[in-house]
Amino acid sequence: MDYPYDQAPGAPIRSGIPEHGRIPKYYAVKAHVSSLIAELGEGGMLPTERDLAERYEVSRETVRQALRELLLEGRLARQGRGTVVAGPKLEQPLSLASYTEGVRRQGRTPGRHLIGLERFPCPEALAVDIGVERGEPVWHLERVLLADDDRVGLESTYVSVARLPDLDTDFEPDSSFYAYLRDRLQIPFGDADERIETVLATPREALLIGTPPALPMLLIHRISRDTAGKPLERVRTLYRGDRFSFTAHLGPQDGC
Repeated sequence: MDYPYDQAPGAPIRSGIPEHGRIPKYYAVKAHVSSLIAELGEGGMLPTERDLAERYEVSRETVRQALRELLLEGRLARQGRGTVVAGPKLEQPLSLASYTEGVRRQGRTPGRHLIGLERFPCPEALAVDIGVERGEPVWHLERVLLADDDRVGLESTYVSVARLPDLDTDFEPDSSFYAYLRDRLQIPFGDADERIETVLATPREALLIGTPPALPMLLIHRISRDTAGKPLERVRTLYRGDRFSFTAHLGPQDGC
């Protein structure tokens, strides 16, 4: 096969069309709508399903299947009773930089909406991760993540009450937790372990984030330590799969 030199870097080779050329009808429509998305630009209103079905001479159900995939990929968004071209995904670095810093770098305004801050006896499964004994009090901080007031994720943070005794009175819940630790408490971050997986949100999570339960989510588990190697926090963060991508810088030691 000749390499398509006009192929956009990162796009599927030959737009995902197999060499034999036989593709499902919905995928052909998806390719056409993808070109239309590029023409319309961010915020552009897509024609109705009826209009697209007539334009591409397919059934409305075929059009719906193509649009469903583009919606799940975050390239389209619902607006009222119509469909518009979505903006670019937020790129969150896989580093010890906070969510706030990552969003600001892209010219967006980060924010958080507090769901709850509570303390409870630490269960055994959590104790090792945050460096406490079973039964010792721990904080659970749960917040919805915002970008320009759009709900884009849900974050649960677990930390020791003994280490942060005034979290409930000393911390502004709509601000950066990492900035609070670093700047106010002078607790430096050392390293962290992260695990990423794709999941579907629970009905409660979908309601809080404002997404359909069938929308794929990116789930990050993080266990952080300070510069002395002492466990600091355990975080569970859900990010909308249609609004986020993750980046990482790899050095020579990370090569194959």
